[in-house]
Amino acid sequence: MKRFLLTCLLLALAGPVFSDTDKPNIIYIMADDLGWAELGSYGQKKIKTPNLDRLAAEGMRFTQHYTSAPVCAPARFSLMTGKHGGHSYVRNNHEIGEWDSHQGQLPMPEGEITIAEMLKEKGYATGAFGKWGIGRPGSEGDPLNQGFDRFFGYNCQRHAHNLFPEYIIDQGERVPLEGNTATVYGKTYAPQKIADAAIQFVEDNHEKPFFVYYPTIIPHLALQVPYDELAPYINEWDETPYTGKSYQPHPTPKAAYAAMISHMDMQIGRLLDKLEELGVADNTVVFFTSDNGTTMLKDQVDYEFFESVANLRGLKGEVYEGGVRVPMLVRWPGKVKPGTVTDHISAHYDALATIADIVDIDAEQAHDGISYLPTLLGEKQPQHDYLFWDFGGYGGQVAMRQGEWKAVLRNLHKNPNAELELYHLGNDPSESKDLAKENPDKATAFLKALIEARDEPEVEKFRFWKYE
Repeated sequence: MKRFLLTCLLLALAGPVFSDTDKPNIIYIMADDLGWAELGSYGQKKIKTPNLDRLAAEGMRFTQHYTSAPVCAPARFSLMTGKHGGHSYVRNNHEIGEWDSHQGQLPMPEGEITIAEMLKEKGYATGAFGKWGIGRPGSEGDPLNQGFDRFFGYNCQRHAHNLFPEYIIDQGERVPLEGNTATVYGKTYAPQKIADAAIQFVEDNHEKPFFVYYPTIIPHLALQVPYDELAPYINEWDETPYTGKSYQPHPTPKAAYAAMISHMDMQIGRLLDKLEELGVADNTVVFFTSDNGTTMLKDQVDYEFFESVANLRGLKGEVYEGGVRVPMLVRWPGKVKPGTVTDHISAHYDALATIADIVDIDAEQAHDGISYLPTLLGEKQPQHDYLFWDFGGYGGQVAMRQGEWKAVLRNLHKNPNAELELYHLGNDPSESKDLAKENPDKATAFLKALIEARDEPEVEKFRFWKYE
């Protein structure tokens, strides 16, 4: 704590890292279900991601960055509010209405203060483009009611399961997309339209500070990509067509998945080029991450073939490393040294504190984040006492990381007294050897810390863990 306070004092004495008339622009890009090792800069060999590899070469790559939850809605809530799962209102993908109604998920409460609200109060133009997932149009959780001036994309994550949808949400209204039906291909590809809208927002607002939140819907299923973009991959690998019904079928699932990620990479390249064209690249901080790990639906996304999470255990929906450890790249020319790599342990819920630190805002709202701006600037970095996950889905799971140690509790809906699992990530990043029985005192201490780290959820159906 003394070191943390000393670091804060030194940063305060140094003053803000920008002048009052030259506030840095913020772009926060979040992929959807992109695995920890699905970018070239993280070791991917089969999928081409030249623009994101360029971002890594021109900025900093994090090797121990985490999502706040292993599925969509709670990850997005924690990112926007800076709260870890144990303090979150949203802890699962709680759906509103019938499956095909697109009424969205549990809305973010009105009283929450988001990154967008924080920045808007300081004069930033704020826009969100892609998948929101924490409030239907008109609800208290609508992005237009949570600090964003502009929204274009999908309020409902179920709606985002079709990348050639019949309509898109534009400023709270349904806007038809030409030539689209519920098939593998359509005429108007939503990810392209979303990227176009984000780039247009930058062009329209580049003469004042802006915040772009770009939660692209790629590479979340369904497997859908414009046919001509399959060309670089179509004959590369042996394929088994996906003919199931959980999402749209596709004749070449490996090629489609790779092409989707390359499409995302191409749009990010366009965005980076636009910053250069407008002369604002040097005054823009660009973040890139993913909301959680790769999907577990292997007949659609062959995560073993792509080595999507490398040697990590677990996938989307699990609090093991493969479900919660995600890529993180940050570029800030002149501030972040190019080509650097950090093993600083951080999480999505640090974003609010970090962005507040970058633009010299006092984030007065309750949050659990610690700014990693010192890491970006190559300075001494305060550390978390722990990272915490409280996830009501997939059986009910909680987890905590303290230094190199990590504790996991699973299947808490059915068994509130489940045995605690304990792993040493420094020696065993694959979480292959449970050390709980060999370290009973540490396991007991972790169990106590897990209980103390969480509040009882305000939503009754999320009260899944009653340890006795």
